[in-house]
Amino acid sequence: MNDNQLLRYSRQIMLPQCDIAGQQKLLSARILIVGAGGLGSPAAMYLAAGGVGHIAIYDNDVVDLSNLQRQIAHHTDDVGMDKVISTRNTLKQLNPDVKVTAVKQRLQGEQLDEEVKKADVVLDCSDNFATRFAINKACVIFQKPLVSGAAIRFEGQISVFTPNFNDSPCYNCLYKDEGDENLNCATNGVIAPITGIVGSIQALEAMKIILSAGECLTGRLLLIDGLTMNIKTMRFKKNPGCPTCGNL
Repeated sequence: MNDNQLLRYSRQIMLPQCDIAGQQKLLSARILIVGAGGLGSPAAMYLAAGGVGHIAIYDNDVVDLSNLQRQIAHHTDDVGMDKVISTRNTLKQLNPDVKVTAVKQRLQGEQLDEEVKKADVVLDCSDNFATRFAINKACVIFQKPLVSGAAIRFEGQISVFTPNFNDSPCYNCLYKDEGDENLNCATNGVIAPITGIVGSIQALEAMKIILSAGECLTGRLLLIDGLTMNIKTMRFKKNPGCPTCGNL
C-alpha cells in the first residue's frame, strides 16, 4: 500500500480484525455484484469505499426516474444511462483506485459460471427468483461464498451461504421453489432506506468473509421489519435432500 492508501483506509487498519494484512486482502479481492439497483448501489459503494480492489457488476437495465428514490449510485443526470455505467462512474468518484468491470447484461449461463469462478465473494442483489436460483447453483458448483439480500415494502432480509463449509445450507435449502415473480418493488413498493440497510449489511458480510472476521450469517436469515424496527434471526439447516447442494 502507498501512503495515500494507508491514510484512506486508516480507520479500518486500526481495527485488530483488519489491520494492514486484512486491508491488503481487501485490495486483492474480487467481488461479483449481480444487480445495480436498490441493493447493489449501497453494497457496491461501501465495498469500493472500503478498498475492495476489483468489483464486477452486472445489470441489463437503464436508469429510470423512479429508480432514484432508492438506487443511490445513480443521479438525476444519469436517467437513460446504463445502470452499470452510472454505478461505475459513482464508484470511481468514491475511490479512483478501485477496478470496476461493468457489463450491461443479464448474467446467466456460461458467463455466470465464469464470473462466479473468478470471484472471491458473490453478492446477489437481483430482483427475480430465476436469477437468484441460478446464482446459488453456480456458487454451490464452484464453492463460492454467496451473500443474498432482498427488500420490499418496509421489510428486508439477508443471509450468507458458504458451500462446503461449516455444513452450510444453500439458497435452495431455504426456498424450495422460485416463488412469485410479482413479489417485487415495482408492484408492491419499497421504502427507500430499507434497501440501503440491506445492501450495507451485504457489503459488511462480504468484507467479513474476506477478512475472516467475526461470524457471518451462514445458516441464519436476518429479518428486518422497518415499521416496528424488530430485527430477528431465524436459524435454518442444510437440507440433505436439497436438489442443489444435497450431495455436497
